[in-house]
Formats: sequence, structure tokens, C-alpha cells
Amino acid sequence: MKILQLFSYISTLLATSQVPDLHIPNQIHLHLPDLHIPNQIHFLRPLSGAGLQDIPGLSCSSWRLAVETNNIIGWETVPEECANYVGHYMLGQQYRDDSKVVADQALLHTNSINLAGDGKEIWVFDVDETTLSNLPYYATHGFGTTPYNSTAFNEWVEEGKAPALPESLALYKNLLSLGIKIVFLTGRLEDQRNATAANLKNVGYHTWEKLILKDSSYSGKTAVAYKSSERKKLEEDGYRIIGNMGDQWSDLLGTNTGNRTFKLPDPMYYIS
Repeated sequence: MKILQLFSYISTLLATSQVPDLHIPNQIHLHLPDLHIPNQIHFLRPLSGAGLQDIPGLSCSSWRLAVETNNIIGWETVPEECANYVGHYMLGQQYRDDSKVVADQALLHTNSINLAGDGKEIWVFDVDETTLSNLPYYATHGFGTTPYNSTAFNEWVEEGKAPALPESLALYKNLLSLGIKIVFLTGRLEDQRNATAANLKNVGYHTWEKLILKDSSYSGKTAVAYKSSERKKLEEDGYRIIGNMGDQWSDLLGTNTGNRTFKLPDPMYYIS
């Protein structure tokens, strides 16, 4: 009976923009069956609104703002006190709404350009938390409150089960319809190429101009240095970067960043 009531609540939550004012603490780690809901990133859903708990000495919403604006840098984990807040944000409608604003602005920017249509206009997408969502992984790893575990994450990558971020997938399709070619530039390692390519195709990213992964020559270098170098190579090959989108500032800073950059939300981890 309880599980039926829970399903009924989730259906109501997904069908409306208003979240009932319920006080159900610590529910974001519920293990629910894999429900078939269109465009759902992960089957876990927040059950107590925005999860804005009063935490003495720390405003988690202010912390997230500072992270997204690159005013807090070099952090290694989400503050333990903000686990529920970040979980509720990532699993809730606000994350989707924020992602949609970014994607909408990216398309508006593209539509404002007089495109040459010569096959040399490209859009650079990051992969993790940009085109693919790793929420199923992070939902079982504290939403960034635990230190990064490369072994566990790489095992997840090899499974190839990351869903698409729906707003990015919609943008991708619109860009293709405008004749813009797609370049995926990811910090994933070269030996993860097959798993990454298969994952992208399985969730709707069926075609691209290039899929660039990090090879051993960049070992020990920052993401800013690696991605700047690869974007420079693209421009030296005659490509023009119409837009550049990522969830990390290191996807967007440095050189050869293109006409305009677009930052998607991600308060779960930081890459320099």
C-alpha cells in the first residue's frame, strides 16, 4: 500500500510544477524501481521540495552560487552538511530548469549568427554532466560529498549506462538542423573511447564530427591546458567554434574558446 502511495505521489510531482509542502526528511536516497518516465535523468526524485534545510554557519544555496560563478575554486568535495541540498537540487526540477535556460540561450545565440554553411562551423560539447548525466552514479556516491574514486567511476563509464541530459540533447538536435557540426571534447581517457561512443549513440547522439578524448601526452596537465590545446588544433584545421558548452569552468576558460561559452550547472565536483 505504501509503495502505491509513493508511486502516486511521484506521478503527481512529475505532472505539476508545484511541489507539495511535505516534510519528509532524508528521502533522497530511497531505492525505487526503475520507472519508465520520458526524459527522466534518474528515477530518484526529491520528496521535500528544494531541501533548504537551515544549517548553522553555512548557506548551501549561497555555497552553490559561489561554486557556479567560480568564486569558490579548488574544492574537493561537497560540504557534508549540503548533501541533502545538492541531492534535492540535482534530482529536482530546478536543475532541469537551469539547464534549459542555458540551452535556450545557446540556441538563441546560434540563431543570431549569419552562418556560412561551409561545413566548418562547429559546436564543442563536453561529455560528463553536459551531454551525458552521471546522476545514477552520483546518487549512490553521496552527490559529491565523498572523495572522487577513479576506479569506481571508470567502472561506471565502461557500463555505458549514463542517460542524456535532455536539454543538451534537444540543443544538439537543433544545432544539427542548422548545419552545425558537433565536436565532443571530454576529459575521459582515450581507452574509454568505445564505451563513450556507444553510450552517446545509445541515448540519441547519433552523429558527430569528432570525439576527442584525453591521451597520455596530457598526463599531469590541467583540463584547461588540455582543452585549450585541442580547441587550438580544431581552429588550425579550419574549424570555427560557434559555441562551447560544459559544466566545468575548465571546459570554458583558457584559449580558443570560440564565439561564446555556456556554463551548465554542476555543484557535485570541481575540475581544474
